[in-house]
Amino acid sequence: MSTPRLDRDPRPLTAGTAAARRTLPILLALALGTFAIGSGEFGSNGIVQLFARDFAVSVPEATWAITTYALGVVIGSPILTILAARLNRRTLLLGLVGLFLVGNLASAAATDLGMLTAARFVTGTVQGAYFGAGAVVAAHAYGPGREGKAFATVMAGLTAATIVGSPLGTYLGQRVGWQSLYLVVAVIGLAAGAAILARVPRSPALDGGPIVHELIALRRPMVWATIGVAALGISSIFAVYTFIGPYITDAARADESLIPVALAVFGVGMATGNWVGGRLADRYPYRGLVIGYGAVLGILALIALAGEHLLVLLPALFGVGATMMMAIPTIQVLLSGYGPQAPTLMGALNLASLNLANALGAVGGALALSLGWGALSTAWAGLALTAAGLILFALTVVRHPPVAIGRQRPAARDPAPRDPAPPNRQGEQQ
Repeated sequence: MSTPRLDRDPRPLTAGTAAARRTLPILLALALGTFAIGSGEFGSNGIVQLFARDFAVSVPEATWAITTYALGVVIGSPILTILAARLNRRTLLLGLVGLFLVGNLASAAATDLGMLTAARFVTGTVQGAYFGAGAVVAAHAYGPGREGKAFATVMAGLTAATIVGSPLGTYLGQRVGWQSLYLVVAVIGLAAGAAILARVPRSPALDGGPIVHELIALRRPMVWATIGVAALGISSIFAVYTFIGPYITDAARADESLIPVALAVFGVGMATGNWVGGRLADRYPYRGLVIGYGAVLGILALIALAGEHLLVLLPALFGVGATMMMAIPTIQVLLSGYGPQAPTLMGALNLASLNLANALGAVGGALALSLGWGALSTAWAGLALTAAGLILFALTVVRHPPVAIGRQRPAARDPAPRDPAPPNRQGEQQ
């Protein structure tokens, strides 16, 4: 009997050595795409002074290119996802990679800030849609009931970008020219597209659905409540990450050469938390979020009170990255539970909420600094925002859990093989 071709096989790839060999290339292809996306996003922050100088504008003006990218994620990605609702997720991923290439090549070719800003908006529309579609493909590869682990797998490329891609991209931009960052990111994106084309299966299980399913999900109050929980709670990442430079040079009075080390420590924490969170999200209803949000409150207070000491600051930076990223896969599982008919849109909205968190954290930290409370005061801003997110979680999600969580399978206490497979959450009605 002939072996079914990978690109035509509709079966989930759930267990066994042979299945793992078939699943791994799919997951690596998806993660390579998110690595490219994350390198371009975070790397842009490191070259903003360079293109500000070339375009003869101030740094605050130049940051509009960064802000517009976030608007592309928050506004453009959900719209793009809805419009592409009927597309097979594999086809959608390939189309998004093509748009990503156009956006980055246009960014590299920009001759003024207006052109760069427009190109970054186009590139931003790809991010949330790619993560949403990638999570659906990864969930198909893992099998039913592993949405949290699937989303964490897709997020792994983004966390790797904070450790490797962004610092190297910034270094390259400083040495060769800021345009080189976007050219290299485009090359990585092209490689990701080739890997997706070769490895992601052509499966009817990845077909899209009617646009009305996406719109129905948007009418559910608990979807928006969960987005609020994410935007408020995760903002403490950015209330810290955005101001790591001042933490090192102004608070700890260390040399600026230590800043890349601190960024890498933070990135390693994010990668660790993402790995742990993906495993918690599918086994326990709320544990990843409650532990993550609760633990970070203490870590943020430690930074604010004793962050001038490097032996305190560096482990605390790891802790903030780890605890906050631990919560994100749980948020994805919650959104999937509230909008089971629109899993791709739920992934896009999760990424949109993270970009809202980026804005909230940066604004909150800037407000604390403007009040003259010192460099470490941005941690207090993050603490207040995450506490608000935890309170909102208790008032909304805990009182109105998704149907899937309401009848959570006993996987946490029964590690026996899942045979027969549990019901697919995407088929459950909210």
